[in-house]
Amino acid sequence: MRKTIAAGIAVGVVAAVGFITPASAISSTTADLSVLHAVPDTPVDVYVNGDLTLDDFQPGDLAGPLDLPAGDYVVAITAPDAADDSAPVIGPITLTLAANTSYTAVAHLDEAGAPTATLFTNDISTTAAGEGRLTVRHVAAAPAVDILAGGTPVVEDLTNPNEATLNLAAGVVPASVALAGTTDPVIGPADVDVQEGVLTIVYAWGSAADANLALAVQTITGLHSSPDSVNSGSAGLVAENGPAPIVWGIGIILALGAAVAAAMGFRSVRSRG
Repeated sequence: MRKTIAAGIAVGVVAAVGFITPASAISSTTADLSVLHAVPDTPVDVYVNGDLTLDDFQPGDLAGPLDLPAGDYVVAITAPDAADDSAPVIGPITLTLAANTSYTAVAHLDEAGAPTATLFTNDISTTAAGEGRLTVRHVAAAPAVDILAGGTPVVEDLTNPNEATLNLAAGVVPASVALAGTTDPVIGPADVDVQEGVLTIVYAWGSAADANLALAVQTITGLHSSPDSVNSGSAGLVAENGPAPIVWGIGIILALGAAVAAAMGFRSVRSRG
């Protein structure tokens, strides 16, 4: 396996229960970008502006958040260990990032099970005192689902690749995912810690047909401060269907490698209540 990373790219790997990234500030000239790889069993190589930027990007890994200059990035995705980006399996495609915006790009499966990607804009507006924000995103090969808190639906008929956002009092929420109109969990239950001034993003990902549905969690802090405050993030796998034990994802911190999901042809999705 190659471990070559393009010159000037800083890479760190953290293997732990949860993943905490370095803080990064959003400014009037830069954007924050994180990437979640949520396509099961599909490692890829990522080229940015013609350079090998990420080798063997694995399902369950999170890149970022990265403080990137606003502008365009040309990205190509190849099979692992390709010699170069001359024969990409996806792309090349140009990713345009707007300044003063927080994004998460998610490579995932659509409802029918085909690989795709979605660019989400993270709601990092200020939260009220004592409250946190919970966003739930459906990026799994599965039909519409209900999100349950303590066995009661709080989000109903959520379809891939949409999202719903709630402002909640800080505390631990026992969350699970069930097929729409039912209460029998297909994922979870798992405790989700909604913290004051923190955006907690829960992703339902994987494939119902392959029995590998899972929840991943990303957090963005600093929402009880000014818009230009420092934000940080974390992500991990918090619940997995089937007999396997709960396993948290390995985070990868890198510069520009987070553009991987762009080459999947992602589309913007706005928050839906």
